[in-house]
Amino acid sequence: MGQLLQDKDRIFTNLYGRHDWRLEGAKQRGAWNGTKDMIDQGGDWIIDQIKASGLRGRGGAGFPTGLKWSFMPKEVGERPHYLVVNADESEPGTCKDREMMRHDPHLLIEGCLIASFAMKAHACYIYIRGEYVLERERLEAAILEAYEARLIGKNNIHGWDFDLYVHHGAGAYICGEETALLESLEGKKGQPRLKPPFPANAGLYGCPTTVNNVESIAVAPTILRRGAEWFAGFGRQGNTGTKVFSISGHVNKPCNVEEAMSIPLKTLIETHAGGVRGGWDNLKAVIPGGSSVPCIPADTCHDVLMDFDALRDEKSGLGTAAVIVMDKSTDIVKAIARISYFYKHESCGQCTPCREGTGWMWRVLERMARGESSTAEIDMLLDVAGQVEGHTICALGDAAAWPVQGLIRHFRHEIEDRIAAYRADRPVAVSNVAAE
Repeated sequence: MGQLLQDKDRIFTNLYGRHDWRLEGAKQRGAWNGTKDMIDQGGDWIIDQIKASGLRGRGGAGFPTGLKWSFMPKEVGERPHYLVVNADESEPGTCKDREMMRHDPHLLIEGCLIASFAMKAHACYIYIRGEYVLERERLEAAILEAYEARLIGKNNIHGWDFDLYVHHGAGAYICGEETALLESLEGKKGQPRLKPPFPANAGLYGCPTTVNNVESIAVAPTILRRGAEWFAGFGRQGNTGTKVFSISGHVNKPCNVEEAMSIPLKTLIETHAGGVRGGWDNLKAVIPGGSSVPCIPADTCHDVLMDFDALRDEKSGLGTAAVIVMDKSTDIVKAIARISYFYKHESCGQCTPCREGTGWMWRVLERMARGESSTAEIDMLLDVAGQVEGHTICALGDAAAWPVQGLIRHFRHEIEDRIAAYRADRPVAVSNVAAE
């Protein structure tokens, strides 16, 4: 653990677009190698291998991928099965899937074929974020190549009829939630569905469906080629494999990098992102998994490991592994207020706690950022965040509450200092606000 991933163990060998993204280039890097042999082993073997590899969903929730695949009905009844790939990637700070689609699209296409075969699906839809224009063009060009080479399509060389479609969204964060994505794909308003029924039972067009993130699907062929034990050899128990991390914010070299799971956060930032701007001692906080997870303060960042369980123990989460670094120049109250505005803006309005609570939290945080508040409101804000969390159909309510909870947990003193400073300048105005 703590050892850096070697080049020979990287799955996304063209993450930076230095090589040919087309079919020939992809084949030279190992894509489409032995695909028929894997399919000939049967769907149960594929699912067992993915289970044994320990792969957990790379889209944020971290649900075991092989287990999710196994939830699909064993036999195809009157309703066809579908695979849907979530390429919406709208979590602020996250920019990994776009590089995979732009530079290594054939890994994703091959993964779609193998995963669909394992779940007895003859059709797959890739729901791509509407803003990803070049990515969509690359993906569609690569799909055309795969059709022409008879790697996919009817009567293809792999013996499993398979059609692949690209559908682009229209810029709604909520459509990254799997059931809202299915609603949007069906041409309806992108609003999450009540569960149950879960998509494996009634998903796209009411048929058995599995929704997976781009990275979860794109790594599957390499896992099968190299063996589940190889993938399971990276990271800690229950947190295995390689992972693409997006590092942004106050670092010297923002980047995407594929690394082993459970790498220490400090090693990740210092080795691949050129360290924190102004040195490690200038670090204030890190959001370790995209804007929806709670921030962690600098003293925690020294030795925390980048995996699902370690970050959960720190009351945060790995999420999409989008590391947002904030140095001491950051106005963290204002930063979390800005994140709150995003969730207010992106709430679909279906659930009252989220529709009303996101706007309320943002307005309170905006006042707190200026100091126009009272210390009593800090606990009220924490209480409201707790009322939003866990009381909505989808996780957007949680995503809006967690950054607020993280702010108050670790930086309550900053809010209090700001209120005190504001009161020292304008005692009458603040006491009036508090009294109201």
